[in-house]
Amino acid sequence: MSESEFLARRFEDARPHLRTVAQRILGSAHEADDAVQEAWVRVSRADTGDVGNLTGWLTTVVSRICLDMLRSRAARREDPAELPVAVPAAAAGPEDEVLLTDALGPALLLVLDTLSPGERLAFVLHDLFGVPFAEIAEVVGCTPEAARQLASRARRRVRGAEGPAEHDVNRRRAVVDAFLAASRSGDFGALLELLDPEVVLRADPAAVAMGSDERVTGADLVARTFAGRAQAARLALIDGQPGAAWMHRGEPRVLFVFTIGATGLVAGIELLAEPGGRTVDMV
Repeated sequence: MSESEFLARRFEDARPHLRTVAQRILGSAHEADDAVQEAWVRVSRADTGDVGNLTGWLTTVVSRICLDMLRSRAARREDPAELPVAVPAAAAGPEDEVLLTDALGPALLLVLDTLSPGERLAFVLHDLFGVPFAEIAEVVGCTPEAARQLASRARRRVRGAEGPAEHDVNRRRAVVDAFLAASRSGDFGALLELLDPEVVLRADPAAVAMGSDERVTGADLVARTFAGRAQAARLALIDGQPGAAWMHRGEPRVLFVFTIGATGLVAGIELLAEPGGRTVDMV
């Protein structure tokens, strides 16, 4: 297999993920297809020999194209011609299936159209896909701190615009998703941004016996506890509410039960190694 054939195959494998990213950023299935096709044109002409994480690199390429399209749209003062179709026809694997099931609600679609191109891109890439702010900064052309501020402003707008019917579950899932992504990547600043200053982490006796602290108080200490961790944690519905489960040999061993305050920040986390009668559904 030639290098060009190998690249084409890898691009096709990543296409569903890239299309989902573009669709979430642009809010239009048609424009998402155009962005992905333009990405292939650029990639086919590029030297990818030194690229270590090809999917991450392709995501960056597609994101830059989408940002240019958003800026062009803003300059023309045009709205997208259609609402997005949230689920593409097929997914390449389990990661894509998770992305596709996290459909955007109508309230979020409306508020995304009110954000600046930079805010929209930063929010979608970080909060929905867990892309680190350092990588977002490269796309937008700013510092990581500025990228964090873009996402923070967008997040405040989104929280204020969600409808009451979808507000609770969508808000909690977005927070838990962002928390797990920040924990896995070791993004200390992102963890701090998600935690209430007075957050309390508690562990039941069984979790303490496994090495957890019984009680940790304050955003700084809780963020340090989780930074670079949660590699084996997966999103789960615990008694119907978004939370997480630490998996061992395919089974949930410790549950992470999140309390989300009215401000949208994590006010409490319980580590339960003896969950009792709680129902757990893996997402």
